Amino acid sequence: MGKSKQIGNHNSTRKKSIGKTWKTKNYKKHLDEIHADMKPSAAAKLLKQEVDYDVTGSAQHYCLHCARYFIDVKALKDHFKTKVHKKRIKLLKDEPYTQAEADRAAGMGSYIPHKTVEVKTQEVEEKMD
Repeated sequence: MGKSKQIGNHNSTRKKSIGKTWKTKNYKKHLDEIHADMKPSAAAKLLKQEVDYDVTGSAQHYCLHCARYFIDVKALKDHFKTKVHKKRIKLLKDEPYTQAEADRAAGMGSYIPHKTVEVKTQEVEEKMD
């Protein structure tokens, strides 16, 4: 048996670290980003997108709370009944933290209890072809 022909692979700059790949593969929007998307002006743009063939379902079936695209209306409605969607709605009921709230928690102001936001599942319009 001879020596391996492969030399110098341990410190290669061409390789990506496995941890970084796994972290970015399953990236989802954070709750404060979704709260910004739930504002009426941003929500209208996301729910009425132009046809984009590079996105699942041509970007026509979008869950605003989970920031996910679906193939058709049936898949979107089935998603609304899942545990994942219901958990996301529950997490979105808390108002996102602000810098002012962080300052109050650090003792730079009087305490104000955390607010909750009413979040309901979006309504789906079915198109008759």
